[in-house]
Amino acid sequence: MNTDDLQRSPALWNRSHLELASDETLAQLLDRGTLDDWRHLAALSARDPELRRRIRSLVARVPMYLPHFWLAVLASQGEQVDWDAVARDDGMGV
Repeated sequence: MNTDDLQRSPALWNRSHLELASDETLAQLLDRGTLDDWRHLAALSARDPELRRRIRSLVARVPMYLPHFWLAVLASQGEQVDWDAVARDDGMGV
């Protein structure tokens, strides 16, 4: 699994390229990505503890539509998660 498939994500409509090291880009993928994008991210995070840490951090501080989905992904990968530590969506989206 690599990031080539994520390059074409419609969630990155306002980006010229994928920069997975950017929290802003990662937040866009977590919140607005396709199911395939999320599968790729989940597979990447399964092998990357730093990516899992960043996902957990973003879920806690950036309003998202599916924060508990990402917490479940992290929990399935052996991470300790706080199910109450999610940023509340104010209805405006990210």
